[in-house]
Amino acid sequence: MARDRAGTIRAGEEVARRPRAAPAAEPLSEGHVVAVDVVLFTIHDGSLKVLLVRRDRPPFQGLWSLPGGFVGRVESVDEAALRELQEETGISTVYLEQLYTYGDLDRDPRGRVITVSYYAVVSWLQFQGKAKTSLTETKWFPVTRLPQIAFDHKRIVLHGLERLQNKVNYTSVAFQLLPKTFTLSELQQAYEVILGQPLDKRNFRKKMTQLGILRDTGSRKGKGRRRPARLYSFTETRVVKLQEKGIIVPF
Repeated sequence: MARDRAGTIRAGEEVARRPRAAPAAEPLSEGHVVAVDVVLFTIHDGSLKVLLVRRDRPPFQGLWSLPGGFVGRVESVDEAALRELQEETGISTVYLEQLYTYGDLDRDPRGRVITVSYYAVVSWLQFQGKAKTSLTETKWFPVTRLPQIAFDHKRIVLHGLERLQNKVNYTSVAFQLLPKTFTLSELQQAYEVILGQPLDKRNFRKKMTQLGILRDTGSRKGKGRRRPARLYSFTETRVVKLQEKGIIVPF
């Protein structure tokens, strides 16, 4: 096969058919780089799920990983996290919180990568309404049945789950996983899915009523023989006041 002086194949010439070697992971520049990774949770089909992205290049080509990427030179880590999340999901308004910084020497085979991780939550309806088509393959996985994940991202997912379970006791994060109006049964199910355990119905409703963070919308959900369930909405200002007083809701 003829080549020019630069060693490249000239136009119009046939390329011999032989197996292509998998492309190697490109090494990073000397020193270290900063990346962001986002653990995005939702509740669907009665389970807590996390969004993963199929990697289309080395390292770990073909495996699943968290949405994320390298931080640009003219953006903060927070801006990078929001940008990556929007590029992958089309969503820019979510409950997003910094989780942890990971800097193990061998966490990326391309070189030294320090990643700042975040966790975010989104209601399933909100995601369906704003998600856009992307060339990147994405899929929701139950946190209890994760596939093989690239890098140390499984560790990051588990840390995100632990943070979410802790935050649900003293913040409004659980409400971010629900539609704007919801029944008490749907609210309880959200808490049970996050905590991974059943809750006593009477005790749960008593605590929620005492906190005064729910507003009866006057509307009802459901038809048929059963009595339609009341629909509630969340009162953000009330939660803020409770947090300022240090009041938590342990379940």
